[in-house]
Amino acid sequence: MSEAQHGFPILVTGAAGRIGSVGRMVTELLLARGFRVRAQVRVDDERAAMLRDLGAEVVVGDLLDLTAVHQAIEGCERLCFAMSVSPSYLEAAANVAVVAKHHRVKAFVNLSQMTVNEMDIFNTTPSPQQKQHWLVEQILSWSGLPAVGVRPTAFMEGFFLQSTKGITMQNKIMAPLGKGKNSAIAAFDVARVIAAILGDPVGHIGQTYHLTGPVSEDMDAVAREFSAALGRTIKYVDVPPEMMKEQLAAFGMPQHVISHVMTMAQLHRDNRYDRFSNDVERLTGVPPMSVREFVQRNAQAFAPATPSSAGE
Repeated sequence: MSEAQHGFPILVTGAAGRIGSVGRMVTELLLARGFRVRAQVRVDDERAAMLRDLGAEVVVGDLLDLTAVHQAIEGCERLCFAMSVSPSYLEAAANVAVVAKHHRVKAFVNLSQMTVNEMDIFNTTPSPQQKQHWLVEQILSWSGLPAVGVRPTAFMEGFFLQSTKGITMQNKIMAPLGKGKNSAIAAFDVARVIAAILGDPVGHIGQTYHLTGPVSEDMDAVAREFSAALGRTIKYVDVPPEMMKEQLAAFGMPQHVISHVMTMAQLHRDNRYDRFSNDVERLTGVPPMSVREFVQRNAQAFAPATPSSAGE
């Protein structure tokens, strides 16, 4: 039997996440390679049932509950810590780190974000979430845990799938991103890197990897990629940041998340997302997907609205 078939289970936290769904995709990729996977979820719902159907061992519990964290980690030698944007992110990460150290975990892959690369003891951003990511990286550094840092830039899912209404109804990408460039990455490519590391962590311990898409381009260029993928003209429209902030509040988005999204928008306007790294291809042997490929894969989400759906 291979290690994948009989070894310790690999823990993936946040395995049922919706936005980006990196945890779910890491779980799927590892299971497809024959690894045993323990998938931590907060709620036992249809997403948890799907993970069980795939063959994962599902553990239900809140990462703020130390007992639940012990139940998730005990018996695992490798883990991926991934969690969606939350005011409780720092506490949850600290819990996982403390318990992982207690159980002598041999590989701790931390899904962070690339903005941390520009932060230090004197410099942070207005986003509490980004500051928490930086603090978690400091905790892992102090802990002596066998950590591997994974820092993706902005996710295509967050940048583009949030713009579907404008695209389907007006053929416009409407966002407050200015003229800055970005090299957004698909969650699937981030998941591929994490699965590769967890599958064989030797040589990765102590390393930090920066993940981007294949090219950095401004939003007008992104709109041209959409046009080529969808076969119709899509235009980028720069909207005032305050307009987006009001819309997010009207949708009932929590203030913590609004602060994070608006900080990202301002950083983009300041051209702070003009980044490139070849780490995805270097670690997996396959280049990350382009905007055009991402839009083609998600073409149904961007299909023109029918008259009936436009009026709903």
